[in-house]
Amino acid sequence: MTGETPTARELARRSQAAIKAKDRAGWLSLWAPDAVIEDPIGPSPFDPAGTGHRGTEAIAAFYDSVIGPNELITFEIESSYLCGDEVADVGVIRTVLPGGDHVALVHGVYTYRSNGAGQLAGLRAFWEFAQAELIATGRPGDETGRPGDQPGDQEVAPGQ
Repeated sequence: MTGETPTARELARRSQAAIKAKDRAGWLSLWAPDAVIEDPIGPSPFDPAGTGHRGTEAIAAFYDSVIGPNELITFEIESSYLCGDEVADVGVIRTVLPGGDHVALVHGVYTYRSNGAGQLAGLRAFWEFAQAELIATGRPGDETGRPGDQPGDQEVAPGQ
């Protein structure tokens, strides 16, 4: 259906795909100039003041400091609720941290808001920083001593 304005869900999926592909320019192009990202909502090491990342420059800095350095980020959306110009995704974000020795699992609710003109106007991520799970991958260099490629080991970084 060409020519139609994408829904908030479609924009969210484009955002998630761009992050997985490490497509900085593509990801940044999805955001309206006055957009706000709160990930997570409130004060955190990513946003000590808890006021969100507002505008193109702040969103680019968020990408460069929080998203870009990671090896891989995937999204496992368990359910999604589209209402008007917003979507609420419930699921897990799986982040292979720099170096590949650890994976962070973040369970939460992620709401995306469209500006109605084909761009994202906001992202609000409901998750608790202290509840994020950090799992050793067992790759060489991992100091936990857990084997990562033994039969029966659970995969922690799927190649989605």
